[in-house]
Amino acid sequence: MAQYIFNSVSDFHAVMKLKKPTHPLVSVVRLEDIKPEASLGLEQIVFNFHTIFLKRNFEGRVKYGQKYYDFDNGTMSFYAPKQLVNLEGVQPAKVDGWMLVIHPDFLYGYPLAKKIKEYGFFDYATHEALHLSEAEDSIIAGLMENLQKEIVERIDSHTQDVLIGHIDLLLSYCNRFYTRQFLTRKKVSSDMLLKFETILKEYFTEEKTGTSGLPTVQYFADQLFVSANYLNDMLKHLTGQTTQQHLHNYLIEQAKELLTTTNLSVNEIAYHLGFEYPQSFSKLFKKKTLTTPLKFKQSFN
Repeated sequence: MAQYIFNSVSDFHAVMKLKKPTHPLVSVVRLEDIKPEASLGLEQIVFNFHTIFLKRNFEGRVKYGQKYYDFDNGTMSFYAPKQLVNLEGVQPAKVDGWMLVIHPDFLYGYPLAKKIKEYGFFDYATHEALHLSEAEDSIIAGLMENLQKEIVERIDSHTQDVLIGHIDLLLSYCNRFYTRQFLTRKKVSSDMLLKFETILKEYFTEEKTGTSGLPTVQYFADQLFVSANYLNDMLKHLTGQTTQQHLHNYLIEQAKELLTTTNLSVNEIAYHLGFEYPQSFSKLFKKKTLTTPLKFKQSFN
């Protein structure tokens, strides 16, 4: 499978047959202007910079979790540096919209350098795209157009501050729109929550902890066919708790039951639940209940 790694903004412009970038670290281009040579066979791409797409007229259907949805308006996708992007059945000539690329060096010295890493959607899978309403599409497209004009027409001592402000605002809007998407697709998200809870219970009732240890967040994400970050954000919006918090709460409830209904020692219970070290179990139990497993057990004797 053909793979291409873009290490710089200039490299991206050259391969995609675009004019030389006005700024070496940040660029906004219209997707309809991208004309890569068919002979390149770009089936896999790695961008060594932050990449944001607003795509329209995207052929086919978008897979969202395990379900398919059709959308008339734009979709957005986000990629962190060094993230592998697979292109399957994409016809660039028929896609229009915007693309923003930001080299990490451009953000140095600004709070956004840290803040951008806190946006989980940069690590969502491609089928977890942000689907925009017509009004939302207009907002994002307007910001993209302003960014492009600022880069192409007004390079001066204020340019970087203005661009950083625009990018920060754009990401804030995207964060708001993702929150809206979790709410408007509450049925889909609720179904996933139920499946998550079922998988969690089955893991312990089938005693997989004996062979596999404690389940990880990635384990649940793989079972639900979503990225770990997406699952975490979805659960947090629905329940106020992260995937790890759900797992810890379930572990504590299981521990309480074993401590009060069996003669197993604290160490035996720890191993039974999948902890490699009993002290890790005791530390978590005390953090969640403000008492040790032994004292909790003794209070019922």
